[in-house]
Amino acid sequence: MVLYQYRVDMAIVKVMGIETEYGITIRDGIGFDPIIGCSLLINSYQVLETGKVKWDYEEEDPTRDARESVPPRKLREQPGETTQFINRILTNGARYYVDHAHPEYSSPECTNPRDLVIYDKAGERILDLSRQKAEIIRGRGERIIVYKNNTDSKGNSYGCHENYLLDRKTPFPSIIRDLMPFLVTRQIYTGAGKVGAENGAEPVSYQISQRSDFVEKEVGLETMLQRPIINTRDEPHADAEKYRRLHVIVGDSNMSEYTTYLKVGTTALVLEMIEDNFIHQDFSLRSPVQAIREISHDPSLKRKLRLEDGRQATAIEIQRQYLELALGYLDRRDPDPLVKDVLAKWAYVLEKLEEEPRQLKQEIDWVIKRELIEAYMARHHLFWEDPRISLIDLQYHDVRPSKGLYYLLEEEEKVERIVSDDEIEEAMVNPPCDTRAYFRGRCLQKYAHNISAVNWDSMIFDLDHGPLKKVMMMEPTKGTETDVGRIIDSSPTAADLLEALQS
Repeated sequence: MVLYQYRVDMAIVKVMGIETEYGITIRDGIGFDPIIGCSLLINSYQVLETGKVKWDYEEEDPTRDARESVPPRKLREQPGETTQFINRILTNGARYYVDHAHPEYSSPECTNPRDLVIYDKAGERILDLSRQKAEIIRGRGERIIVYKNNTDSKGNSYGCHENYLLDRKTPFPSIIRDLMPFLVTRQIYTGAGKVGAENGAEPVSYQISQRSDFVEKEVGLETMLQRPIINTRDEPHADAEKYRRLHVIVGDSNMSEYTTYLKVGTTALVLEMIEDNFIHQDFSLRSPVQAIREISHDPSLKRKLRLEDGRQATAIEIQRQYLELALGYLDRRDPDPLVKDVLAKWAYVLEKLEEEPRQLKQEIDWVIKRELIEAYMARHHLFWEDPRISLIDLQYHDVRPSKGLYYLLEEEEKVERIVSDDEIEEAMVNPPCDTRAYFRGRCLQKYAHNISAVNWDSMIFDLDHGPLKKVMMMEPTKGTETDVGRIIDSSPTAADLLEALQS
């Protein structure tokens, strides 16, 4: 695996991850209970002995707000106690668990967008393998179906949350001001596409994003009610004096590797510019919540948005301004090949979106899906309101390689790929080499019977004698293969490992 240090100037390394909630249903089943279905799915996925390892909730506090002026309070969306024990901590450094009646896969920490695509795709394979095993266990001829999408088309939305490591010194108001217009407009290349509208939005035949209809606030702490564009959860899972974790909840779940790559690559770069105080233009929108829906409902991409200062601009024009800033930001530096590739793809996509979005029918999810649907409509003389069209929309996100429409396009080499199947298979089992996920994953592979509990920033060892021993992992870029690979390789037991770490 080629490693890149995705950073420039003074900005910290953009360690990043994706948490994906999947939709689940059972076909030909009676009395489907989503909690039971999720539990069966996750418990069916056996990897070595890691099923005995618990998730450590002790240090978690999703009620901390990044806005210092907002006092602590209890969220209205606390998870049920009955689901918090349904967890798998995987040998690839990821977490696989039940969250609000959905199976959720949280990728391991990655330092660049390409690795994150690999581990995000590994999650899809893990969900599909779980589904196959769960069907065998359940029997009855029922088919468990898992979708990587964001809505059940009944008014309910579930998330795909990105996470980015930020410097604590960066003022949060600066993050809000400079990131808001970017997040509102980036959906023109990150949207997954959707038939129809929901959540009281104006009717539309087809729109760009699945999440935009469910955004109701500019800034806020919640993730399920009154969803904001900028989420203020301040739960760094790292040294809180040095870092914050930006929790981005407005993005769609993407099937296209190209789309995911561009989504996280551009966002990480914009965050680096914010950290380095490089963004001096003000792109503030007069009504960001209205704008995020207007953009999604306009696949022509021609709609003008009103900025706070009275100017008007399209989403493409605003994205071009961010791209120009990024080019200037990197102009006097020597960015690595991955950063250059992100910039090149960003420029290419904006150019094609402005000329004719259909040119991106192999790269961008919402365009790929629309082309697929419109071809079917033409063959069968259908309209957007036909129920079969909504079924095709859903089938695009089916994680079964033999049934999912995206995977069928992939098999026919009709979509652009970023990574290889071999890399994805490897990532189902083994962790990234250049973050603390390496230490977590390797320890689970070798010492699972001596690990009591795990969190993102700690591991608790039980050596069968004496007190439990907690190893802190507060630095996301420590615990890498370079740091601890030889120590793990040369430590036959967990006791040997802990003694070596202390020496």
